[in-house]
Amino acid sequence: MKELFQHAAITDGITVRVAVNFLPEQSRIEAGNWFWVYHIRIENGSDQTVQLLRRHWRITDGNGAVDMIDGDGVVGEQPVLRPGQSHDYVSGCPLGTPTGSMQGQYTFRRGDGSQFLAAIPHFPLAAPATAG
Repeated sequence: MKELFQHAAITDGITVRVAVNFLPEQSRIEAGNWFWVYHIRIENGSDQTVQLLRRHWRITDGNGAVDMIDGDGVVGEQPVLRPGQSHDYVSGCPLGTPTGSMQGQYTFRRGDGSQFLAAIPHFPLAAPATAG
């Protein structure tokens, strides 16, 4: 499946790209559960090797309720990216509303031990309108 990365943010040479898709087959709309899958590509355009240490997500549902998610790495990994390398992963997000949004940041460590935050772009979660 060829995906179009709809959203991107660049911080200190690190580009974070996001493609998001609603998955009706994983959703239970009649039970008030909607599910999205998102594909993230992290590209190291800097001249230094970096390692992704932590993630921080801010997930907002259609009612404005905010859920903060923090953890080590991404999908169980803490990838090391040399200059010019990229890392892709896919994850999912359930919501109790048909709309919402996500945004966040990754904590990276450079080869010299210093750390910095790279932005994950804001992206909407929107289920297509369903016939009632």
